[in-house]
This record gives sequence, structure tokens and C-alpha cells, in this order.
Amino acid sequence: MKRILTAAVAAVALIAVASTGARAADKVRIMIGGFEKQIYLPAKLAEGLGYYKDEGLDVEILNESSGVNAENELLAGSVQAVVGFYDHCVDLQAKGKFVESVVQFSRAPGEVELVSNKHPEIKSMADLKGKNLGVTGLGSSTNFLTKFLMKKAGVPDGDFTTVPVGAGTTFIAAIQQDKIQAGMTTEPTISRLLKTNEARILIDMRDVEKTKEALGGTYPAASLYMDSGYVAKNKPVVQKLANALVKALKFIDTHSGAEITAKMPQSFYAADKEGYIKALDDGKKMFTPDGVMPEGGPETVLAVLSAFSKNLQGKKVDLSKTYTTEFVKAAK
Repeated sequence: MKRILTAAVAAVALIAVASTGARAADKVRIMIGGFEKQIYLPAKLAEGLGYYKDEGLDVEILNESSGVNAENELLAGSVQAVVGFYDHCVDLQAKGKFVESVVQFSRAPGEVELVSNKHPEIKSMADLKGKNLGVTGLGSSTNFLTKFLMKKAGVPDGDFTTVPVGAGTTFIAAIQQDKIQAGMTTEPTISRLLKTNEARILIDMRDVEKTKEALGGTYPAASLYMDSGYVAKNKPVVQKLANALVKALKFIDTHSGAEITAKMPQSFYAADKEGYIKALDDGKKMFTPDGVMPEGGPETVLAVLSAFSKNLQGKKVDLSKTYTTEFVKAAK
């Protein structure tokens, strides 16, 4: 009888442990606006290094070609978080929707305006008047930045056309087929087109100083952003995400491009591992080392968007509600 009772107690204990383990793995769905882009590296790196699992998270990463599509999935409640540009947090507040950057990945966009070498006559943004300009998607951050740079160059919104062409092979094909004469994209697409001499750089926003020249200040871009209501109700889960991503940012800060690349899926190299490593070594400085929003950055983003967006004109945006440093500052 005693043995039976002992066995029963042990069985109950095992069930309790199993149940606790199941509860500990918090399910989170994250959508990324192109997870092969180096600007969004921390999210996949944290997965490759096992940081989500270390935090007791069951993270499912979903890929989407454009940040605006990922934003729509968040608003629909299909995902709990998006890895995309912080500027969506500012833009959405003007539409009465509150989302916030929880972990700020970068302090520069990591974007470049490339010009097709079929068009040697194009030497400035002003020369893009009447041209087709590639962006990842309409309403995307590349679309925002393109409109700002054209307005800054004195070209009205109706005097050029933005064409959604995604990134990677679809962007490259659009350049090759002359469907676009210029376009905004990131690594590794930049390096692929420069290597084949099919395009050249017109505007470079891959580091803070060049970004300041182009946009007038530090421009926080890639981030993990979430619905503000979800953040308020799920702080323990949000903290675990912050812990994992801050660790990934510190790994980037303290390791070489080759060491980081070794942790990434081989498909990300686009058949040019050395080029991927070089681009990463050259572009690492765009990342924050700690996930904290750079000082003055939100103000620059608001100024850039307000310069061309009718949605923001005449609207008051509370920037303090577009990001939080609560979780990254408490990260392990």
C-alpha cells in the first residue's frame, strides 16, 4: 500500500512538473518585414543563439516582404510583435492607434538609395523627377524615406512614382528590367547590386553620420514594436523578449561579422558569404548596443514624417507613448 501511495505521489509530481513546463513556454508570434535583411538581424540571431528558449519563450518568427504588411498583421491581432521601423509607431498614433518600440535595434536606417547604372544621367535625388522609384511596399518605411528625400530635393509628390518591389531578388530584377530607375533597399541586396556593377549609391544611410546629413538627425529605425495594450497586460512576456534581444544586440556589439554570420541561416548569404560578412562588419555600428532609444531620435522621425505626410499635419503626437525603455533597462 505504501509503495502504491508513493508511486501515486510521484506520478502527481511528474504531472505537475510537466504542466509547469508547458506554462513556462510563453508562445509569441513575431512578424518581420523581410527577416533576411541585415537591419533586422537581432531577431533571427536571438533565435539562432537559443536566447528565446533560454527565457522560456516559444517564439514563432514569420516573414513578410514589407514592414507595412507586418504592421497590418499586428493591428489585426494575428501576431504579438513586429520587427520593423520605429516610424510606424509615430505614424499610427496620428491614426489613433497606439503601438510602441520595446527594443530599439538601430540608430540609423541601414538603407541606401541605389541608382541603376543604365541611367548615368541621374546624379541627385532631384534628377529622379519623373522616374519610377523602388520601395518595399506602399506605406512602408522605405516609402516614407523616399518621399521625404524627394521633397527635400524639391520634387513634388506627384512628379515621381513609388513602385512596391520588395527586396532581394525581386528588387534586383526590377533594376535589371528597368521597371525602376532607382530604389531604396538594404544589405545584402545593396552589396549584390554593387558587386555586379548594376547600380551605384546615391544616398547612403547605413551609419549615423551619413544619416544625419540625409535626414537632419539620428534616425532610430529597426525595432521590436508591440501594441501598447498588449505590453501593459503582458509585462513578464515582454521582459523575456527584451532580455533575449538585448543579449543578441550585445553579441553583435562584441563579435565579428564572421562570428555573427556563422549563427545565421545559410540562405541569408545569397551565395556570397564573404560579401555578407563584409557588409555586416561595415554596418554593425548602426545597431544600438543595449536596445535603448537614442536621444533625439524620435524627434527626427516626427520631423521627417511631418514634412510630407498629410496624415501627421495638424496632429499632435505624444512621442513618449511611441516607445519605452522600461524593459531594455531592466534586461538581464
